Amino acid sequence: MVKKDMACKTCGYVSDDPIEVCPACNNKKFTTFWQGYVIIMDVEKSQVTKILGITIPGKFALRIG
Repeated sequence: MVKKDMACKTCGYVSDDPIEVCPACNNKKFTTFWQGYVIIMDVEKSQVTKILGITIPGKFALRIG
């Protein structure tokens, strides 16, 4: 069986493991319908985090469906 990563419906945080609460925004709603992602390693130096409003390092979906 193929394991699908879950993306937070609010902020797009993607988790490889099943979680109940998003560590980025504390939302409890997740989906497997998402496309593309960006990996943030250094929040302070990244221009992408400023544009997308990301505040923690991690993997974030670009499109949530």
